[in-house]
Amino acid sequence: MKAYTDIEQSKKLAEILPIESSDMHYSKHPLENYYSPMPLIGKCSKIQNDIPCWSFAALFEVLPKFIGDYGKCIYYDIGGYYCGYMVDGDFMLTIEETRANNPVDACVEMIVILYKKGLL
Repeated sequence: MKAYTDIEQSKKLAEILPIESSDMHYSKHPLENYYSPMPLIGKCSKIQNDIPCWSFAALFEVLPKFIGDYGKCIYYDIGGYYCGYMVDGDFMLTIEETRANNPVDACVEMIVILYKKGLL
């Protein structure tokens, strides 16, 4: 199962979220032209060409706990992983829930939606 954002998602989120909210980073190997994910020790550095990366736990922490009376949730059902805001079993109608094959992608999609709606 996917445990952290891929490079493209990481680049997108770096434009939306504070870099300090990341808990991992992609580090470029000095002798080869590829990046590998690594736990974050210290801070991501643009000088070192690091790309911030978010684990599922860090992504879920970034999402607001509540929007109005609606609390954040993520769950698995036959169709995949869902991320949204609900109260008493009903999803918030003004914010679409997201669905993906893994919880990381579902959270990334929700973060983008909330950012576009000015709710992050």
